[in-house]
Amino acid sequence: MRIKRNTYQKVCHLIASNIRDKVKHNSHVVLGLATGSTPIGIYEQLCKMKHTNFRDTTTFNLDEYVGLDKNHNQSYQYFMNKHLFNSINFKKHHFPNKDNLNQYDLMITNTGGIDIQILGIGTNGHIAFNEPGSHRHSSTRIVDLSENTINDNSRFFENINDVPTQAYTMGMSSIMSADKIYLIAMGRHKKEILEEAMLGDVTEEIPASILQEHPNCEVFYSE
Repeated sequence: MRIKRNTYQKVCHLIASNIRDKVKHNSHVVLGLATGSTPIGIYEQLCKMKHTNFRDTTTFNLDEYVGLDKNHNQSYQYFMNKHLFNSINFKKHHFPNKDNLNQYDLMITNTGGIDIQILGIGTNGHIAFNEPGSHRHSSTRIVDLSENTINDNSRFFENINDVPTQAYTMGMSSIMSADKIYLIAMGRHKKEILEEAMLGDVTEEIPASILQEHPNCEVFYSE
């Protein structure tokens, strides 16, 4: 699988423009969305597209922390409100949680499936919160976060002990069922794991490597 290298700004503009064009062609688009610093530039570009009508577009977020109120400033719903949902009026937006956990994959299927899925990659090769060892056919579920992930995410919290140890995550099954996937890795600290995931063996110990089997996945790297 080819890794495309470009500036972060150009990558974000490209992906946002492709989403815009998809929505203009078919307003009932279903987007799979990620959080973290990587997709912020994409959301900034989308918010500038004032002439694009997203009112029939549905979104499904990849994950959410267990135990954080949606108004907590480190919850992923708070993040999405801040960076996208407060500026764009989508038809509906969904997050996996304790109430819909067993229906989340069915909810995605019933909307027609995800048209465009945005992904980042963790330094241990996780996508969403599918940690190393996640089954390629896994469904939406609660997962225990690895020590590596907790350490990586601790930069967003005052104290590492404040980082949630569990999360709700979309499973590999729904991710791999998306029509189109964009995987973005930003920063030199992601280069090694990205190359291992995209150019090495396909293994559940590096969940991102399973994307090699997706027929329509584009991978971008930016320093």
